[in-house]
Amino acid sequence: MNRRDFFLLRKPEEWILELSCEELYMRYLDSQLDGTRNQFIERTRKKLRNRRKIRLYDAFWLDRGGVGEELEPLLREFRARGGSVEYV
Repeated sequence: MNRRDFFLLRKPEEWILELSCEELYMRYLDSQLDGTRNQFIERTRKKLRNRRKIRLYDAFWLDRGGVGEELEPLLREFRARGGSVEYV
């Protein structure tokens, strides 16, 4: 545990974000239909902000409807900050 996490009283389980790719896909499609795609991307970016690891379940959903292309820049940003992405 690093000093910042200790002083901010963060627990190791708070560092990991678990996401269902099916849910991401459905939310992405909804955002395209109602014109809130940019808000969807920003909400997703905020979810990744203070995490160290992301677990993506059922990653084959990312190959559908262009959601993978939309999320790839966010995942690259996350990895550049030192985060890791795990596909489950």
